[in-house]
Amino acid sequence: QVQLVESGGGSVQAGGSLRLSCAASGGTFSHYYMVWFRQAPGKEREFVAFVNRSGGSTYYGDSVKGRFTAARDNTKNAVYLQMNNLDADDTAIYFCAADAGLFSHRADDYQYWGKGAQVTVSS
Repeated sequence: QVQLVESGGGSVQAGGSLRLSCAASGGTFSHYYMVWFRQAPGKEREFVAFVNRSGGSTYYGDSVKGRFTAARDNTKNAVYLQMNNLDADDTAIYFCAADAGLFSHRADDYQYWGKGAQVTVSS
């Protein structure tokens, strides 16, 4: 069983950047693919980014493609989300999640979650 803890959230002006980190413990990190989701007030949890087990393959939601970059470091049991050119629509709580099965865009399909990191973008 893996435990996940996000960090790096905060407040930023539109056009700025933030880097989120997610530290994993309690499992064999390289056995899990990692995903980032976000949830804005009053909205459903939205898929943001996927990183495969080795870190060699990534995939992004349409709303962040070209602006966000996900990566992982299996030597540090960590996954990262670099967020550039942020705008107010990116304001949300960002969650990392892990799974050892098949990739899914659906938040309900993930068993392991962090508690989230707040990102607030002011215009």
